[in-house]
Amino acid sequence: MSHFFTSESVSEGHPDKVADAISDALIDHFLAFDPHSKVACETMVTSGQVILAGEVNSNAYIDVQKIARDTIRKIGYTKSEYKFDAESCGVLSAIHEQSDDINQGVVRKSPEEQGAGDQGMMFGYASRETDNFMPLPLDLSHRLLFELAQIRKAGNEMTYLRPDSKSQVTIQYSDDGVPERIEAIVISTQHDDGFEASDALVLAKIKKDVSEILIPRVKAQMSDRVQFLFKGDHVLHVNPTGKFVIGGPHGDSGLTGRKIIVDTYGGKGAHGGGAFSGKDPSKVDRSAAYATRHIAKNLVAAGVCDEVLVQVAYAIGVAEPVGLYVDTYRTSKVDLSDGEIANKIASLFSMKPYDIEQRFNLRTPIYSETASYGHMGRQPKTVIKSFEAFKGGEKVEIEVELFPWEKLDMVDEVKSAFGIS
Repeated sequence: MSHFFTSESVSEGHPDKVADAISDALIDHFLAFDPHSKVACETMVTSGQVILAGEVNSNAYIDVQKIARDTIRKIGYTKSEYKFDAESCGVLSAIHEQSDDINQGVVRKSPEEQGAGDQGMMFGYASRETDNFMPLPLDLSHRLLFELAQIRKAGNEMTYLRPDSKSQVTIQYSDDGVPERIEAIVISTQHDDGFEASDALVLAKIKKDVSEILIPRVKAQMSDRVQFLFKGDHVLHVNPTGKFVIGGPHGDSGLTGRKIIVDTYGGKGAHGGGAFSGKDPSKVDRSAAYATRHIAKNLVAAGVCDEVLVQVAYAIGVAEPVGLYVDTYRTSKVDLSDGEIANKIASLFSMKPYDIEQRFNLRTPIYSETASYGHMGRQPKTVIKSFEAFKGGEKVEIEVELFPWEKLDMVDEVKSAFGIS
């Protein structure tokens, strides 16, 4: 019998994502001027106020207030009627030095023996459901909001849009887990107040634009097999409460790390519970989650299985993981148990924190781009980024590779190890 699965996403203007974006912008600036920086910073946003907190060990001195304002401005909070805008919000910093007790477990005489920055377990997941090996409900949810933000920033269609929005997609699956159709799409988007019409007319206008402008644009970006699922009979909910004028940090407070399921796999697979944003790569919550995604994606792409979950776990201050686990959900194409697959993985991919950092060049400023629309399933690309320590201060330009953990650069090695032709 068919079953349903649902995932959600939130836009860059959602208060929790505003907080994530500020925290990751701080990480990027610290790493741009001191690649050895150790940073764990949290952000809280609310009406007219930004609060920065956390721990830092770095030789870099940066203008945290300017970075926060620039980030807020880039997202689109630029008008006083939003009750939270880049020019007028207060920015309070309570960032202090990292604990020596933590630092001594991470920093070693031999860099290769760098210990894990925390204990815990991290998960990576991949499946053949989409071309980017992500769960379809989450992939569509992200794409809907990314495109909605592009429409908002272009400013020539749906001109009433404000930065805060959420999406949700429900997919109907067959018994063997193959997507059959789109069951429901939910879009809640912040908008201007009234724009010369009653609430009912405003809602009808937004729903018409979502149906006739947004959804067709997203559909056109998808593969033929996904476009086939847009059969026109899905339920469409747009701003179900009827009105969404008050939003962003004025509508709800936002905190770094409160959207970990949106950031990863939309409820598919598993999650160890650790957030990503605001953490430098010595924190394995972030770096090992990227590394397990890289393993999972390359395993599926190589034909070892159609779906896989990879778990790794660490003790704080210890370089070698305490365990590596694999679940292929009975989709394995090789004559090996999941435990035997895990053993082969351990010989192919070093999971020491230092080796993960080196493999993906994680001590470069690549994190601002991860703050919204998911850390996984994105397109790797090389860009040049510019940073300024203080207004009129030191400036640097750095070439970096974004989302390197999404590369399919180990497929041949995996095929060779598993005897796949």
